[in-house]
Amino acid sequence: MSRWLTNDQVRGQDYSNETFQATSKLLTQNPEYYTIWNYRRRILEDVISKELAATGEKGVDHQAEEGDAAAAHKAGLTVAQQEITLLIKEDLQFLIPLLRQFPKCYWIWNHRSWLLATATKHLPAHRAVELWQGELGLVSKMLALDSRNFHGWGYRRDTVGELERLSGHGMVESEFDYTTKMIQTNLSNFSAWHNRSQLMPRLLAQRHATREERKKLLDDEFELITRALYTDPYDQSLWFYHQYLMATLDAANAQAPSILESCSNGDRLHYLEQELDNIREMMDGAEDCKYIYQALLDYAGRYLDVDAGDKKVTTVEMRGWLDELRKIDPLREGRWRDLEVKMKL
Repeated sequence: MSRWLTNDQVRGQDYSNETFQATSKLLTQNPEYYTIWNYRRRILEDVISKELAATGEKGVDHQAEEGDAAAAHKAGLTVAQQEITLLIKEDLQFLIPLLRQFPKCYWIWNHRSWLLATATKHLPAHRAVELWQGELGLVSKMLALDSRNFHGWGYRRDTVGELERLSGHGMVESEFDYTTKMIQTNLSNFSAWHNRSQLMPRLLAQRHATREERKKLLDDEFELITRALYTDPYDQSLWFYHQYLMATLDAANAQAPSILESCSNGDRLHYLEQELDNIREMMDGAEDCKYIYQALLDYAGRYLDVDAGDKKVTTVEMRGWLDELRKIDPLREGRWRDLEVKMKL
């Protein structure tokens, strides 16, 4: 297999410390070597099983522990749990320089998740929570270095979910505030906008928000994304979030998240007219931005489907937007031709 780890060692299920060190050398050289990560986990599982067997201990029953959380917290770790904790912490530490050098390597993040899941399985909940809280601090530092590292954002969601499960406390408010902070630091952060969209329905449910409170949050979000779009209308990640907000108003979309409950046609017309006016204004100085024309056509089509209203848009104006798209992006002529047919322009 390599000059550090032989096929004979693998076939012979050699789980010695020498073999474990060999996996460390290999992974330091090439962390994409996922077969070695798998073998490393087998070694760790063997060590853990031997520790448990030596003391006659079994896994932790977290449900039983919840019945007497204070007593569980007061009780110290068993010998096996102490060894497992040390083993997990040492391997987590081994991964840190690798993450710094290869922050977008799937296998490093996967192994880190496995280590924490293993700790959760074998340690009391309050000790597992401590480890997961440490992970939240680590991933915050990683995202401070690269705020658009989607591996880090995915890992953060998993970490928060596990902390919520183990502690029994929601973290929606703090995570929503965190997305605000990250967006203010860097508007072009698709992962932060995406995370925000996933948190909004939960945030409203947790707050037991009234219709007025829901409308205020939606208005605030439209104000936030509109300011961002005025800053950089060429940033596609901003348009994705704007589309998400508009999708919450779409009566034909059964999968649309519930933000504004009991959304009437009057509500839809209000927001469609508001956003059509805002986007028209963005065109001044950004006449070559195709995202503007795409949004105008999309929302104009929805507007006409709901109700013609006071004729905020006309087919003549829509043809003009489509003509501009053809000029800006001639390589997608087929797409614009299909759109012309679909919208009957």
